[in-house]
Amino acid sequence: MGSSAGEALVKARDARISQIEADQCPDRETTRCQVVTLFGGGQYKLYQYRKYSDVRIAWAPEFNAAFFGGDPDNFNFPRYAMDGAFLRAYEGGKPASTPVHLKWNPRPPVDGEMTFVVGNPGSTQRGMTAAQRAFQREVVLPDRLIQLSEFRGRLIEAMGDDPVRLREGKDTLFGYENSFKALYGRMQALNNAEFAARLDAAEADLKTKSAGKVEGDPWGDIEKAVSAYRDFAKVSGQIDSSGGSALYGYARTLVRAAAEREKPNQERLPQFTESRLPLTQKRVLDPVPTYPWLEEMSLRFWLSKTREKLTTDHPDVKALLGKESPESMAERLVSGTKLADPAVRKTLWVGGMAAITASNDPLIKLALSQDARARALQKQFEKEYEAPVTGAQAKLADARFAAYGDSNYPDATFTLRISYGTVKGWRENGIDIPTRTMMGGTYDRATGAEPYILAKAFAENEARIDKNATYDFVSTNDIIGGNSGSPVLDKEGTVIGAAFDGNIHSLGGNYGYDGELNRTVSVSTEAIQQGLEVLYPAPTLVAELKGKE
Repeated sequence: MGSSAGEALVKARDARISQIEADQCPDRETTRCQVVTLFGGGQYKLYQYRKYSDVRIAWAPEFNAAFFGGDPDNFNFPRYAMDGAFLRAYEGGKPASTPVHLKWNPRPPVDGEMTFVVGNPGSTQRGMTAAQRAFQREVVLPDRLIQLSEFRGRLIEAMGDDPVRLREGKDTLFGYENSFKALYGRMQALNNAEFAARLDAAEADLKTKSAGKVEGDPWGDIEKAVSAYRDFAKVSGQIDSSGGSALYGYARTLVRAAAEREKPNQERLPQFTESRLPLTQKRVLDPVPTYPWLEEMSLRFWLSKTREKLTTDHPDVKALLGKESPESMAERLVSGTKLADPAVRKTLWVGGMAAITASNDPLIKLALSQDARARALQKQFEKEYEAPVTGAQAKLADARFAAYGDSNYPDATFTLRISYGTVKGWRENGIDIPTRTMMGGTYDRATGAEPYILAKAFAENEARIDKNATYDFVSTNDIIGGNSGSPVLDKEGTVIGAAFDGNIHSLGGNYGYDGELNRTVSVSTEAIQQGLEVLYPAPTLVAELKGKE
């Protein structure tokens, strides 16, 4: 498929998607429609959702109970974490009526029993070709890991022992640490000779079984697209970016929204179509705290890394920085912007392009100055990579259907699906990893220092809790990022846990599932019941759940 034909395909596809979403969801206050791409373009499905905009916390444990073990235990097992909570949806200021619901069952899991995880796994890339995996292994992952690692170090240093900065920066730190470990796990998987050989063998088998049944050479088309993308990926990644800054992210969205909302619905970028605009607007206008020191640090890091990676003489660097240093520019932008105020953002959103062009906010002015170049890079990406890959992936989907029928499930897309598995440990380095931990093990693991500080409620109620209650457990369910919070069901359909993590081997699940090592980590309902009754008493909620048993 030529690039012009591919561009036309992408444009026609996006226009048709926006029209379908708009037609099927005229009431955007209570419904949301989303056309989802499955099998890399082999199928498109319309998903319709009942939307609740007022969702409140009904119960949650202490942070030190939910995140006991911190980064060292993240993506690992054994675990001792009460990583669970209850949320309640409201309509008209009152709890929403949900007569159809899952049944609560506060019992321990049984080794070998069947389990089902119902949730919204984020995204996987199991349909990647060898060329795409090589690009991830050689370019994307190493570069991202280096930047994550360096920013993490800078952030830890900036927080120091300052209690205010420790509080303000901890969520950002967790995000960077979580991302680093997740991507490092992917890198390990792609560099594992046995795992990589299995993926290559699967691709070879598909080529053999679909020979003569697929048009052209989709593998070759993708390899050419990857080669083209390698030439400008570094520039695109730095220039078409919000730099990790929430405030600059607002500015970019406000500028882009003002321009896109002036276009017919079918010609807009996907994020700004009528069906998706309410969510975009909510993300821009909702009051969320930002911290000047953290914003300045994020912008300073992005600007300095852009200059470092592209060089001082690169035209995009000159256009971005002018005569300023990354440090002085970051300080000027953050000290001068008013975008931390939701009211200011709302004024700009409502005022559209007239308000945007009249604004003297330094971040708005920066976003305006960079918008044309960012759009050009996005267009280049669509033309040289997305368009040919979209056409090729549709052919690969046909190849898979021809070779294996429709028995293979598609990559995860943040949409609802059910994963099945069993409660089962695994063997690693000659050691059998058990299926579960007990609540009493928390006290043995506690050291009195972060991240193993005993939660206050655990310390105060040691004599009252059931130390033999199952705390966390593992199962063979195939999940990925996005599944956190998914209920774990038994064969009767009752809730016996909540998935909140995977082991380190599950991170390779982005590219392929390994049933011998890949494990889901869940907190048991037996442990949460201890939390509800003993540690963080919520008798009304306990009574309500009892009625749902």
